Amino acid sequence: MPGNSWKLAPGLHNVGSYQVSGRPYASGSCLAPVSGSNSFVLRFPMVTKWFQIEPKQTMLSRELRVAFSENGLHDKNGSNFRVHMSSSFRGPIDMKVSELWFMSEDASTFTFDVLSGLTNIQISSLYTTDKTVNGVVEAAGPNWSGSSGVS
Repeated sequence: MPGNSWKLAPGLHNVGSYQVSGRPYASGSCLAPVSGSNSFVLRFPMVTKWFQIEPKQTMLSRELRVAFSENGLHDKNGSNFRVHMSSSFRGPIDMKVSELWFMSEDASTFTFDVLSGLTNIQISSLYTTDKTVNGVVEAAGPNWSGSSGVS
């Protein structure tokens, strides 16, 4: 056995990666397209420890559809969730994700900010197989495929 076999890179099940504070990440003035059209995807540079979605004040009475994959965004069986100004889903949400997909719930675009804490876990460690949905590569890790119960 090599003398430095204990030196392992942070991975998906590495507890220490989630015990420390996350590295700050912010994406401001994101624009989700109108319902039924294209979608907006935010791909994080590293796996998140937590994330928070903040609708702009001008979006007071409107809703934003959010999912963990493009499949989930368009799923009518509830594989997505809605965020609005009084929603408990705004965050912070303590989840390890690599990307979030967004779409407005009506015929107008939806403006919002995303804040997150990042781990040191590389996104590439999530890919077990190549997966492309509608020409877009999606994370195909243990539970981000869009077809394994977590859409």
